Amino acid sequence: MSNTPHTLQEEFPTQGSAISALKASDPHFARLLVEYDSVNDKVHRAETRLDLMTEADEEDLRRTRSRLKDQIAAALRR
Repeated sequence: MSNTPHTLQEEFPTQGSAISALKASDPHFARLLVEYDSVNDKVHRAETRLDLMTEADEEDLRRTRSRLKDQIAAALRR
């Protein structure tokens, strides 16, 4: 697996202003961003072996990150 962090700026490079606007106006969206960053940090730490965990736990974190990214993308399409 790649140990490259999947920051929101990298995932949505052309959506910076839309992300900022939604973050300021939608508390649910703002919480999604915080949760995404938290989970993404945990994935990165697991992939770089700073935090040891089982492969299943690491995969669960990746699935959670993917689900959050999908929710963020859906909100940006609205």
